[in-house]
Amino acid sequence: MTKKILVPIDISETELTQRVIAQVEAQARLDDAEVHFLTVLPLYPYYATLGARYVADLPVMDDLETDAMKKLDEIVKQFSLPEDRVYKHFAEGAPKDKILELAKTIPADLVIISSHRPDFTTYLLGSTAAAVVRHAECSVLVIR
Repeated sequence: MTKKILVPIDISETELTQRVIAQVEAQARLDDAEVHFLTVLPLYPYYATLGARYVADLPVMDDLETDAMKKLDEIVKQFSLPEDRVYKHFAEGAPKDKILELAKTIPADLVIISSHRPDFTTYLLGSTAAAVVRHAECSVLVIR
């Protein structure tokens, strides 16, 4: 039985979100499952790699969280799910770590995650979906 489903959402990748909608709706209906949506934003060191050199250049995390949750709300509206079975979560850090952490916390019976088609860089560096599949303690459905 699938009572709790975790769906990580990359709010900057709308195409990946479109791929999971039908699967999430179908799986949630099977056992009247709760669906937990998660979006993760990287920590400040990530912004340093984008050229932000000074603290003044860095965005305020509270503002980023507010914006991310607004985008997540818009995305979740695309899913045909009962509102009382939907939960939204925000985390900051490494996406794979936060996904695995929340999967344990809620505890999830299934993670439904979208993935890009693999390419050479994915094989060398790994991807979020691959890390979740490798380390999750529950079933993982990868949608391509």
